[in-house]
Amino acid sequence: MSLFRAYRAHEALITPARPKAQVWRLVIGVILIAGVFLLANQFLHQSLFTLLGSETYGALTGRDGQMSQLSVMFLLLSFGLLTVAVTVALKVAHNRGISAVFGNATLFRSQFTVVLLMLVILNAAVFALPPWDMGAPLVPNVNFGAWLVVLPFAIVAIIVQVSAEEILFRGYLQQQLAARFRSPLIFLLVPSVLFGLGHYMPEEAGENANIIMVWSVIFGVLMADLTARAGTLGPAIAVHFVNNVIAILFVSMPDSLSGLALYLSPFALTDTQELRAWLPVEFAMMVVTWLAARLAIRR
Repeated sequence: MSLFRAYRAHEALITPARPKAQVWRLVIGVILIAGVFLLANQFLHQSLFTLLGSETYGALTGRDGQMSQLSVMFLLLSFGLLTVAVTVALKVAHNRGISAVFGNATLFRSQFTVVLLMLVILNAAVFALPPWDMGAPLVPNVNFGAWLVVLPFAIVAIIVQVSAEEILFRGYLQQQLAARFRSPLIFLLVPSVLFGLGHYMPEEAGENANIIMVWSVIFGVLMADLTARAGTLGPAIAVHFVNNVIAILFVSMPDSLSGLALYLSPFALTDTQELRAWLPVEFAMMVVTWLAARLAIRR
């Protein structure tokens, strides 16, 4: 089966983008997204600093060096500004509304739900298998009672964060590129490379920064493929949501968004040998997740 046939559902997302798909419009859109997001973020932080004072502001945003439950949720929720920025770019540069980026609303909800259920079952099955070893015992982090109280709010915050990223990369960028260029290599790879660059963290990950970036590029390609097969953002948001729920709420790296996690991994992002030994397992799980999502939508 050719990619063009496999991606026939993608046409539902591409068609609304075609009337104003010129490259110069895309360039203006990207500039608008960067500008609006940076300005809105700066305005938010400056306003909070002025209203709350330096100590409370530092605790809320994590600028005090402490990664608390509150500061992680604040960071995740601040991704909502990215969605606002994409909304502005769509309207100004392409005369489009944000709703078209998601695809058909009924199909979106249906695909999101079925993929979410599939991945819950998959991860429950993996958890029930013979013990997985990360090289050392997991480190308890947040008290279970406190974790449970915050859980509903944390879930909402993660939905805001993953939706914003999917709206930008698999929504705006992928759809506008697909409307202008026929080759899947362009609309699959370009947004995915940019997604990977957005996850390049040399200060946090040290020597592992490059391999984490490559992992992110591959994840981006798989989500782009899933979106093209589905014709909505539903499956990609569901996969991204489950991935981040596990990585942020259940087992987090001690040096990366660890404030909400029930447990911490026994190694950090900068631990080259340990992390690279675990990455093949992560990669295999990523591929299995992608295949399970494809099975769920049967495309």
